[in-house]
Amino acid sequence: MAKDLVVLGIDPGLDRTGWALVHKDERAALHLLACGLIHTDAAQPLPKRLHYIHQQLQQILSDYNPAQVAMEQNFFLKRAVTMANTVMTRGVILLACEQAGKTVSFYPPKRVKMILCGTGTADKKQVQRMVQLTLNLDKKPEPDDVADAVAIAICHHKTAPLHQKINLQAAFLEKIKAAKAAQLKKFGK
Repeated sequence: MAKDLVVLGIDPGLDRTGWALVHKDERAALHLLACGLIHTDAAQPLPKRLHYIHQQLQQILSDYNPAQVAMEQNFFLKRAVTMANTVMTRGVILLACEQAGKTVSFYPPKRVKMILCGTGTADKKQVQRMVQLTLNLDKKPEPDDVADAVAIAICHHKTAPLHQKINLQAAFLEKIKAAKAAQLKKFGK
């Protein structure tokens, strides 16, 4: 199995952080390698909960060593406390990824739904069903935090190659522009 084709998808949350590893084989078929839920006890103090999430994610990164990580992008939530906790959770996840030398790509929920379901307004059941169909699973992944993590990894697999080509093309165009500017400078124009 080519390591560079394994993506870790993460759906961050203080109470429940879903994670999933999706592999793309040589035929470009996607396969679920592993998935799970990092669940913290609401009775525990916030620092202990964040530490637990960090430790669990470090272990996942160490055990599976994915080449790429994709995480749901923050969006504005109705409750300030929930938003603050999610932001802190994302912070420890980003710290664990940085410590493991992994860059993280971010995807807004509507984009993930659009890539998987064809509409940015798909509900949780539609996302679960499309994950099941895309990966040819016997049953829908549950809970929905895990299904969302799988969906994020699938979205990354489907969109990252295009983004990489666009970035390469942009870098090439910048080199041409710099070479042209150097030539003009050389000839005093």
